[in-house]
Amino acid sequence: MTLKSDWEIVGAPVDPDSTDRLFFTAHEWATVEAATARIMPTDQDAGAREAKVVVFIDRYLSGIDYVYAAADGSGFLKITGKYADAWRARMNEMQNVYRHGLAQLDALAEAEGGKRFAELSDEGADRVLELLSGAPKPGHVTLGTKEPVTTFLQGSFDEGLDFFSAICLHTRQGFYCDPVYGGNKDQMGWKFIGFPGPKSLKDTMDGTYSTAEYFYQGDFDWEDLIPQLRAYRQAGGTL
Repeated sequence: MTLKSDWEIVGAPVDPDSTDRLFFTAHEWATVEAATARIMPTDQDAGAREAKVVVFIDRYLSGIDYVYAAADGSGFLKITGKYADAWRARMNEMQNVYRHGLAQLDALAEAEGGKRFAELSDEGADRVLELLSGAPKPGHVTLGTKEPVTTFLQGSFDEGLDFFSAICLHTRQGFYCDPVYGGNKDQMGWKFIGFPGPKSLKDTMDGTYSTAEYFYQGDFDWEDLIPQLRAYRQAGGTL
């Protein structure tokens, strides 16, 4: 999509502490909050609940008003015409995925533990999510060890995803998104991974925030960076 710089800016950055529901019912809100809190749980660090991931997902599913943040972080670009029609159609599909998925989550919870999902213990909720996903709960991943890491990079596009895959993706997005979208409250997600992000999107436009200091500016030998290049030269190859 090509976004013109003169498109109208509407609304304001999403308040992560807002309890206004734009798409979810009160029960759906509580269920999504409970599910995301098990997908990205709280331990010694903040999790999805503290980062207000549910606010991000609610606004995302609500329609076309919170899709593209303005470059200066002051609000969102107003989508009109065929772009608005296309986005509404896409959101209608994802809204249905959530409505049916949340109902299925409660049905599994009732069958497994005699309670609705939001009322389950952490262990009970994990068991229901296992049943929903058809896979066991992932184990802890510790980087820097000799143990193989079985996780893999996942895409950022949700079209065609089932409910479990979609809510996992949206949980990650809500935890690490720019705070203008409602999640990542107080930059909790960024702090968790050590990313000193901008205070606002405006800082990325006026030069206040820069990543220049993170670029290596010393001398280096390309052969140290590309071992195949060293082998190529040793074999008599030239560039």
